[in-house]
Amino acid sequence: MSNLDHIDQRLIALLRHNARDSVATLAARLGVSRGTVTNRLRRLEDEGVIVGYTLRLKPAADTGGVQAWMSIAIEGNDARRVTASLLGEPAVQALHATNGQWDLLAELQVATLPELARALERIRLIKGISHTETSIHLETLRAPHGAGAAQKDS
Repeated sequence: MSNLDHIDQRLIALLRHNARDSVATLAARLGVSRGTVTNRLRRLEDEGVIVGYTLRLKPAADTGGVQAWMSIAIEGNDARRVTASLLGEPAVQALHATNGQWDLLAELQVATLPELARALERIRLIKGISHTETSIHLETLRAPHGAGAAQKDS
């Protein structure tokens, strides 16, 4: 798999926000041609970077997959580059800056454990990451108040 450049990363970030955006909309937001977007999408799919297009559900409605959290330590002053690379990683659903031993906390969501293993490998190969620690979500014992409760229409 080739490295993702800045346009690939921005394209993935846009698709994460709304995978239903048209090629024309994506091209306009990226400042490139529709053909460029189409070719990059095809290449990202062929290389297995994009493995599908999904919808996001409320946590209470989520029905499966593997969720994990990856704590990430960054070498030196590579935070911006590492962050940009992580935002382009399809498995990263959210990315948080932290304090203490770890610099970043990535929330990962994948369909299967083998897919998680591939995502971890891709992330660990990002230049500037010194070390990581990953925990797999087994079950939720307590959710924030109101999480999963049905919402009323006003």
